Amino acid sequence: MSVPQYGYDGRPRLLTHQAVRLADHVRAVGPLPVVPQLADMVAAAGLRGRGGAWFPTARKLTSVAGKDNPYVIVNGMESEPAAGKDKLLLRRAPHLVLDGAELAAREIGADTVTVAVHRGNGLAQHLTSVIAERVIAGWGTGVQVDVVEAPRWYVSSESTALANFVGGGEGKPRSVPTRESGVDGRPTLVSNVETFAQVALIARHGPNWFRLAGTGDAPGTALFTVSGAVRHVGVYELPVGVTGETVLRVAGGLREPISGVLIGGYGGAWLTPEEMRRPVTEIGAGVVVALPSRACGLLETTRVATWMAGQTAKQCGPCFKGLPSIADDIRKITVDGDRQAYERLRFRLGVINGRGGCAHPDGVVKFVATAFKVFNQDVRRHLSGHHCPPAPQVLPLPTVPSESEGWR
Repeated sequence: MSVPQYGYDGRPRLLTHQAVRLADHVRAVGPLPVVPQLADMVAAAGLRGRGGAWFPTARKLTSVAGKDNPYVIVNGMESEPAAGKDKLLLRRAPHLVLDGAELAAREIGADTVTVAVHRGNGLAQHLTSVIAERVIAGWGTGVQVDVVEAPRWYVSSESTALANFVGGGEGKPRSVPTRESGVDGRPTLVSNVETFAQVALIARHGPNWFRLAGTGDAPGTALFTVSGAVRHVGVYELPVGVTGETVLRVAGGLREPISGVLIGGYGGAWLTPEEMRRPVTEIGAGVVVALPSRACGLLETTRVATWMAGQTAKQCGPCFKGLPSIADDIRKITVDGDRQAYERLRFRLGVINGRGGCAHPDGVVKFVATAFKVFNQDVRRHLSGHHCPPAPQVLPLPTVPSESEGWR
């Protein structure tokens, strides 16, 4: 991994430009720039997607550019229950996000941008007002921008599921990449909220400015939603490549001892406190949860695995059958100390990984497998019939949507 870059002044970039009114946004960052070769600029900046997959943004742009009738989707779903960075940007810096999306649309030749948010969180009404202000001001002429509220299922935020929903179908993942067939069969660029906001700043300040923060291999800043056993829960902007300990320190430090830290979200990985001394360069959805030592890591894993198993689209075996079986095995280990369930779980984690129709089962496998390494003492305690003492639940879990809500 490359060493941190020098020249970055340490000030937030995305969070400095919080402006809901368009006039305030213009005063903060200036007019919408004209960028003839945005993909080249983004490639030189080395920007990677901030939605979880860490995919090079320039490659996404070029994979759709030049194709017939392309489309752009801003993924503002942020289905990770412990995440809050994208919601923060959409509420406090919406014009920065929309600038990036409209610049991307111009680059690939798209005439429509759709912002997708979760149903019922109030963001759709807010963004509709923001977009109307831009239209009245003639900002971003030539690109139509609208908002949709997608289903609350975890997998409905997956790119192919979003494209299918925006095109009039169900919010379920598909096997065809959006760059080939997205909304109504059109090649579609899908990127998350923070990614588009970063594009807007790169277009204004250039790739060299962007690379002043972060590392040579992972440049720029990123937003982290930090919670759990820290003194100040919140969203923080830091250079990519800082250590996990730095992330926790910026959030006020720890208020009590911890047994592990979740990085990236419920499709991410558990790390030991000692591993937090290392640089963080693959941040997933930017989630950082410090688990107090008084909480049972195995019990928290059981809760999340059960919730994730209830979020499947029921379209492939690894999700429909595999994830409930994983959740059941963990529950039997946690509640009954079942050693046979432990052996079954180890087998299932190996055969399910990489076989799903989307990345959902892979994320659950990674979450569970790393938990059993980090919380090995909890596992041994439960297998020996000694349960952990009662403790408050730490990881947030929204209510699972009912089937009556549907996928539309």
